[in-house]
Amino acid sequence: QVRLVESGGGLVQPGGSLRLSCAASGSIFGIGIMGWYRQAAGKERAFERALVATITSAGSTSYADSVKGRFTISRDNAENTVSLKMNTLKPEDTALYYCYAVVRGISYWGQGTQVTVSS
Repeated sequence: QVRLVESGGGLVQPGGSLRLSCAASGSIFGIGIMGWYRQAAGKERAFERALVATITSAGSTSYADSVKGRFTISRDNAENTVSLKMNTLKPEDTALYYCYAVVRGISYWGQGTQVTVSS
């Protein structure tokens, strides 16, 4: 079994920064792409999660247009962790952020960590 545990969410003022982290554990041999998705309030179904950023085991990254230049994704392959540094946060970034990983062709999700951007 694969377990993903997120940390680092919270309340921040507009223009502020947060760093999310996710640790993968369990049967993670062959772990591939990792990343972050988010789900805004009122969008309750899993398919309504929106891609934020992904990173391959080789370090290739991809970002949603809405976060380019503000968010940076990174990973530590030795520690099986992925992080998301979020700068210049906006109220529209408010959402439940989910860690995501593909292990031997199967997708896994964390439980989510809430990020709220509000003054």
